[in-house]
Amino acid sequence: MPKLLSKSQIERFREEGFVSPVPVLSKSEASALRARLERFERETGGPLKGDLRHKSHLLFTWLAELVRHPRILDAVEDLYGPDLLCWSSNFFIKERESPAFVSWHQDSTYWGLDRPDVVSAWVAFTPADESNGAMRVVPGSHKLDQIAHRDTFAKHNLLTRGQEIAVDVDERQAATIALEPGEMSLHHVRLVHGSPPNLSRDRRIGFAIRYVPTSVRQIEGGDSATLVRGEDRFGHFEPEPAPEADLEPAMLELHRRIAERSARILYRGTGVASFNDPRGVGLR
Repeated sequence: MPKLLSKSQIERFREEGFVSPVPVLSKSEASALRARLERFERETGGPLKGDLRHKSHLLFTWLAELVRHPRILDAVEDLYGPDLLCWSSNFFIKERESPAFVSWHQDSTYWGLDRPDVVSAWVAFTPADESNGAMRVVPGSHKLDQIAHRDTFAKHNLLTRGQEIAVDVDERQAATIALEPGEMSLHHVRLVHGSPPNLSRDRRIGFAIRYVPTSVRQIEGGDSATLVRGEDRFGHFEPEPAPEADLEPAMLELHRRIAERSARILYRGTGVASFNDPRGVGLR
């Protein structure tokens, strides 16, 4: 029996490539997460940028707890079984009245994983709706296999390479994923999706957690992941520890090395060296 999702939700994920909304936190819990993020931003003098937006669960205990949240993992287990790795996580933050956007793309394009058994849990820290640039998806597009993409490195694109699919998208087929704080959406790694700018007077903050079954492999070099449920009987990824305190020096150094390695995979062939490289785009 499923642990959290209904049978109809599981079927919708199989047929349409996504399911939403899935409640995982209370609004007060989501508000507290936003407050912790923004407290750190105030203390460091500006919005979270660069590699700090990538695999942030290795740096902050409250995000390490979130990627292990039982309700999130129950939903992912309903889709991909009991042995699960958190392969990555990313903040997607659109500032108020900002031109930042996400082009139409598939997540799988540059990730280097050997098969598309990957699900993204997109957790809303703030409301996400049509006014502030909520994610839009093309239902059923995950069945199209891998689509060719082109790199744009567009200034306001939140993706690593400003990548976009190299075919036209009929936006009349797209659906908007509206979320309240504390709700999440789940989407397949090959689902075509994107999001427009945030024209509202408040930030739109989402935290995307990428989960894979332990049998998935990285085929573009060494990689690491965090075991969050069950047992890893394959050992394809270097195990990642959990932080015992926020911004521990040892974890900062580990995170730096992991971010550099991840950037080499995601930016391969472009000459961009890191998430902080001014020639790149993503995670600004």
